[in-house]
Amino acid sequence: MHEKGLLIVLSGPSGVGKGTVRKEIFSQPDTKFEYSISMTTRSPREGEVNGVDYFFKTREEFEQLIEQGKLLEYAEFVGNYYGTPVDYVRETLNKGRDVFLEIEVQGARQVREKFPDGLFIFLMPPSLTELKNRIVTRGTETEDIINNRLNVAKEEIEMMHLYDYVVENDQIDLACERINAIVVAEHCRRERVEPKYLKMLEVK
Repeated sequence: MHEKGLLIVLSGPSGVGKGTVRKEIFSQPDTKFEYSISMTTRSPREGEVNGVDYFFKTREEFEQLIEQGKLLEYAEFVGNYYGTPVDYVRETLNKGRDVFLEIEVQGARQVREKFPDGLFIFLMPPSLTELKNRIVTRGTETEDIINNRLNVAKEEIEMMHLYDYVVENDQIDLACERINAIVVAEHCRRERVEPKYLKMLEVK
């Protein structure tokens, strides 16, 4: 019997660099995680590809998936829906492979309720000033949206207690190293491996 895969949830305030860190982790040749691509109703940003960065859906399509119970989690954020398809996640975990989710804080709370044994990592900016700089540097939002995102970010940071680990995204490579180290440690957690080793004691 193989060990069930680990559900790894990376979340954090808007603009903290979740997507950048996730892309860096998956660019490493020894990465064995399966990435669960999220769905969203927002428009693609420059360079984003449908089916690679997100599945881009209309609002009507997304709401139909909600009604069908096809989403592990979903949230409405700054006027757009974001969500995770549920079937892919369950099937991949049952095959013994780790699934990596990069999602918003609202969505992470829903996943925690359905997968309490998942690994929840909160990505933090070095400071709120740095967080604002990162959002402004994108050049994709108006001043009103920037201020809205910062207000939401403060509320999201207050939800840090829902997570198992906090990783500061001061440098991308260091943040990735910390996340990979956390995953290795979780795979060695007694509760996860004990059943496998106790089988050694069974009399044949």
